[in-house]
Amino acid sequence: MHRPLAILSGPAARTAIAAGQARPLAGGPLAFTLVETPAGLIPATALPPDHPLTAPRAPWAGFDLSRPVIMGIVNVTPDSFSDGGDHAQADAAIAHGRRLLDEGADILDIGGESTRPGAEPVPVETEIARVVPVIRALAAEGAVISIDTRHAAVMKAASVAGARIINDVTALSGDPDSLSVAAATGLPVVLMHIKGEPQTMQVAPRYGDVTAEVFDWLSARIDAAVAAGIARDRIAIDPGIGFGKDLGHNVDLLARTAALHGLGCPLLIGVSRKRFIASLSKGEAPKDRVAGSIATALHTLGQGAHILRVHDVAATVQAVAVWQALQSA
Repeated sequence: MHRPLAILSGPAARTAIAAGQARPLAGGPLAFTLVETPAGLIPATALPPDHPLTAPRAPWAGFDLSRPVIMGIVNVTPDSFSDGGDHAQADAAIAHGRRLLDEGADILDIGGESTRPGAEPVPVETEIARVVPVIRALAAEGAVISIDTRHAAVMKAASVAGARIINDVTALSGDPDSLSVAAATGLPVVLMHIKGEPQTMQVAPRYGDVTAEVFDWLSARIDAAVAAGIARDRIAIDPGIGFGKDLGHNVDLLARTAALHGLGCPLLIGVSRKRFIASLSKGEAPKDRVAGSIATALHTLGQGAHILRVHDVAATVQAVAVWQALQSA
């Protein structure tokens, strides 16, 4: 695993690239001048131009990734950790989706099963009944819909209803049919890292080097997806903050986010309202973690993240607009 260091933005990035002192980070507006390797530090310019850390990313799900993409969360569940079932009914979920689009969401991520720590599994039939009416209504209005599920039958039903992205917290490993179904739909996918199952994942998770292990696990899942017929340019990755990771693991992953660009795929980050924010602050309830969510999201944008999965779309859109302006000034 290689980790970009000394990341630059704005005119400093452009000047360093033009002077032959830096490489673009994942083909975007940021640049890096050093690389941490297992053998020690090397200059970024020692990397070939087609190295995954620096090569441009292909468009994904219709987005050219030239700016941060905002994925708004719509939980059609009675037991979500973040909103306590505020949008468990279809009408409420549809209205919430429309509101997120008005606030600036590019994608709506619709889920019908909570995967919070300790969550009980939901029957597939129940999950389908929750999400399909919401997907069908919002897709008919032109929304780009992502289905947040770990079940192949839900992926298939959602794609028929109009979903255009599959977002699986198990990276298509939780259901033996997921890889083949996802490949057959032809849809872009998000492969997320998880250690264990939602019911048990937060029971003393252990790693030697969490970032390296997440990197290697995601690399293997990318290979499995490609072998199943999912083109590499259809794959985005998510390190799975809070999924089988304690506070130290989450902080380490977030501090070294840029290393995941070595996988060569667009990078999605989901930190919105998660427990580690309260652990670093004053123990706030999920709805009172907006500031910490945005602070973390902007930190990952500074390491080249492409997609932010968030509950609080309006606040995030505003923060990103200001961050972009200041980075380019």
